[in-house]
Amino acid sequence: MSTEPDSPQSTENAATAEPDAAEEPGTPVAAGAEDVHAGAATGAGGTDEAEGAGGSEATETGAGGEGGEGGASTTAEAAEAEAAAQLSEAQAELAAQKLERERIERRKAEKAAPIAAGAKLSGKAADLLAAVRAVEGGATPPATVFGEEPAPRRPAPEPVRRPRQAPAEAVARPASAADAVEGVRRVLAGGGAPEALAPQAAAVLGEGAEDVLREDPWQLLRVPGVRPEQADGFARALLGPECAPDDERRGRALTVRLLEQAALAGHTALELPTLTAALVQQAVPDADAAVQSTLAEGEALVFQDALDAPTAGRPTADTMTGDEGHEGAEGEESGADRPVRVLVGLERYALAEESLADALARVVNSLAKEASAPWDPATAAASGSAAELIRAVAGHGLVLHTGGEAARAEPAALLAAARERGLRAVAACHTPDGLRRFTALLGERAADGAVVTVPGLLAGAEGPGRDGDGAFALDLLIVLDAPQLDVESAAMLAESLPDGARLVLSGDPAVLWSAGPGRVFADLLAARACPQVASRTPDPGPLGELVSGVGVGELNQVDAPGKEIVIVPVRDAGEAVHRTVQLLADSVPRAFGITSDEAVVITPGHGGAAGTRALNAALKERLNPGPGRFGGFDPGDRIAYSPAPGRTVTGRVVTADADGLHLTCADGSVVVPRERVEQTVRHGWALTAHQAAGSRWPAAVVVLPGDAAQALSRPWVYTAFGRAERHLSVVHGVEQALPRAVAEVPAKPRTTRLPVLLRTQLPAAE
Repeated sequence: MSTEPDSPQSTENAATAEPDAAEEPGTPVAAGAEDVHAGAATGAGGTDEAEGAGGSEATETGAGGEGGEGGASTTAEAAEAEAAAQLSEAQAELAAQKLERERIERRKAEKAAPIAAGAKLSGKAADLLAAVRAVEGGATPPATVFGEEPAPRRPAPEPVRRPRQAPAEAVARPASAADAVEGVRRVLAGGGAPEALAPQAAAVLGEGAEDVLREDPWQLLRVPGVRPEQADGFARALLGPECAPDDERRGRALTVRLLEQAALAGHTALELPTLTAALVQQAVPDADAAVQSTLAEGEALVFQDALDAPTAGRPTADTMTGDEGHEGAEGEESGADRPVRVLVGLERYALAEESLADALARVVNSLAKEASAPWDPATAAASGSAAELIRAVAGHGLVLHTGGEAARAEPAALLAAARERGLRAVAACHTPDGLRRFTALLGERAADGAVVTVPGLLAGAEGPGRDGDGAFALDLLIVLDAPQLDVESAAMLAESLPDGARLVLSGDPAVLWSAGPGRVFADLLAARACPQVASRTPDPGPLGELVSGVGVGELNQVDAPGKEIVIVPVRDAGEAVHRTVQLLADSVPRAFGITSDEAVVITPGHGGAAGTRALNAALKERLNPGPGRFGGFDPGDRIAYSPAPGRTVTGRVVTADADGLHLTCADGSVVVPRERVEQTVRHGWALTAHQAAGSRWPAAVVVLPGDAAQALSRPWVYTAFGRAERHLSVVHGVEQALPRAVAEVPAKPRTTRLPVLLRTQLPAAE
């Protein structure tokens, strides 16, 4: 590596340190995620340190006496304009997902009978909670809890045909009507909350939002950016003496909020002891009762998952054991403890995981035995890892492929071979830039519609469309950047495949996991239930050598004769901002002929003195100065636009008018309504690693200020360094924290149910 010779110039700090120095959660409107109590966040797997892919966090707005004016318009005219606005891309995409989720819910309806709203918890859920309290108190849990074998899941679910998916526009819910917004505004004003929250609250709470808030003021917590103490103040103002910490409504709202915060950190469920401990730290007097009430009202689900092996001794917070020596179901050895864990999760993620496991089992088991014959010529023509991948796909419905950037040539060879044989084959990438790079690999073999993006495929805007049963008209689907798949997107993809189709998930397992909940690719790799092809094609050059070393926990000294890698040491955050601007605006363009438009800045978080906000402010001042006439933006500004949670598209501002902010992005032109700008658009010269995942630039400047040391991990460093194609500059202010993170800090664990579901549906391959 080389060190840039220019002596640093001193400068004032661009901003003071902010509390959200760690990267924000994976949705642009969930600013309140960082406000979970530190103890609760630790128990939930580090909610406050979750990597984020959102475009912009909501402005935190006080309630109960703390509220300000907020960023949104508070006039009735603004509400009417919002109601009359055309459906945004985000609404259309979310509506399509909602339709798919409803279909999945209908398929799962028979798996568990609903609990009557308002009724006390009963049956298995109550027994499980009673067992947890008994074990925690040192007593023996009831034998009925763990003594019965759960009904075995079917090994290969019968194919269920899907209804044709309606266009998103036909099912999207219209914007809140002006009178509904006005009613919510009156309630907010009566409780001392900012009236600017009215449009958001009306949209989130839906029909009857005014009555919902009057009956249960803590439902305000469902509005992004509202913190528990603010909702408490709002409730006190509305309820008066009736407001109390042990109010059942408060316990339910906080339980749901903690589960939503956990989802932002990547968890699809929380272990019951972790959830109750977090509730205690939120000043809920009876955490068990709060969980029971939430389950009884159907706002969350409880699960009992058997673990792999028996364990002896006292149970821990994440492993609950059965009655020692209990003679359980038939065939169970006498005296053996049966380890289980009790999980609580939101219904949407529980359904997605179960649906994904079912769909993958169908893909594996529905492939015809004779289907491999047409692949023989393609296998003979290929060599190395590409031939191995084609052979695996020829005989199996589900195949996993792992490798770095250079390994993408192997799924490209697979796609070309499949299309040459007349198969309906498509490759789906995570980002438009990924689509561009994969299309370039195909070269002359690329055909219209052969490469799409995952969001475009799911929304029906790209790809072959769906057949009469609502399934993709495909024989083979190759998903690139598979680690970026969250559990809901993965479930919708797998559910949409027709019987007999093949699915290939390809990606680099060392990069950051998805911005949304779940760790689908990692869970599938660990399950070993299908063939796995590991590429033997290394990434070339000094950058490839550096990144490959990081992937195995080694930060190696790499020879870079062409200054492909440059280390720029800095003393503090202010100097880090100054040197970053200097690199992007001057040094990199002069030394390598790479313009500032072709380079990206990557930093661990949005907040802090050298986070994306501070860096983007300094870069705008240097590269595109202007008054920020529309919400802080000017024509020519680089932006990061988040049309849906967990998805970021880069682009530029074109203009602004009464309709909103006009953007040109990699996947087309977009008009963002003015009331959505603050929540979905950021300046985009500097990004977080999660926002940059799935894309690459000719040059990358990775900024590591001293206050970001705790946010570093091996996957973060691997992802950030791997965004550079030709040149990488590292603005280095964390000293030994960088090699320590690479060597000692793996990916933060996520709690998911998919491994257990896969084990019952897809036994491990021999």
